[in-house]
Amino acid sequence: MENTVLKIIQIILLLAVLYIIFQIARAYQKKQASFGDSKKFFTGFLIGFITDLLDTWGIGSFATTTTLFKFAHFHDDDKNLPGTMTVGHAIPVIVEAFLFITVVKIEMTTLIPMTSAAILGAFFGTRITKNWNAKLVRGTLGILLIVAAIIMLLRLILNPGENLAENVHGLSLYWLIGGLFFNCGVGILMTMGLGNYAPELVFFSLAGVNPLIALPVMMLDAAMIMTTSVGAFIKQKRVYWPGLLGIALGGILGVFFAAKILTTINLELFKILTIVIVIYTGVMLILESLKAK
Repeated sequence: MENTVLKIIQIILLLAVLYIIFQIARAYQKKQASFGDSKKFFTGFLIGFITDLLDTWGIGSFATTTTLFKFAHFHDDDKNLPGTMTVGHAIPVIVEAFLFITVVKIEMTTLIPMTSAAILGAFFGTRITKNWNAKLVRGTLGILLIVAAIIMLLRLILNPGENLAENVHGLSLYWLIGGLFFNCGVGILMTMGLGNYAPELVFFSLAGVNPLIALPVMMLDAAMIMTTSVGAFIKQKRVYWPGLLGIALGGILGVFFAAKILTTINLELFKILTIVIVIYTGVMLILESLKAK
């Protein structure tokens, strides 16, 4: 049964890639898209490789892409930033999801409900969060992530040989019920531009299971939500096209390179990496909150 569900997910991911390619090709056919010169392509390729490599390791791609865009003077207007990043990174993120649901063993009874909860949250998110104070939300989430990272660090120091149930590939019933509410909340926050990677790494770590099984969940969440956004961004003409193909192709290569390293990493090292990622994300959110008007 699980193999059948896995095949269905893989088919859905393949259809998502074809849908995105169709949307890009149609924009090009309508002369809405212009992919720029070779210099722009190679700049985008390098940006895509770096950011999606880091994304595969759980650091996220949007904050790093924004930084590199500004450093390279890559795009023309900040209002096109979300759409450009979504369309450029969507296929690499789908590749991440495809790889990790294959190489990281996770029970479908955890993967499907957790992903569905995040998609449901994102579906209603724009209506729920329309009057929320983005500055306060970012600052609060940043502080909570740092607190969670401290708890994870203390557990690592006080229980250096702590068994994270390496042979357990899914959540128990009570953790799963909590996870559904948690992931629905994460999906809501994603509509405000907040990433899902660090919060989900925290949740699975605190649940006492191998945090590696967070990877297929968080990547499938992101892949599905980004795919549903691609058409809208293109239709609204909120995409900066020059160099975008370079971002996508460089990103795919970065994903394969990063996945090769991550799937062979020592579990203790990955727990340390998780803490670093969570602290980094928390600090970045607090800094963004302080900068926001």
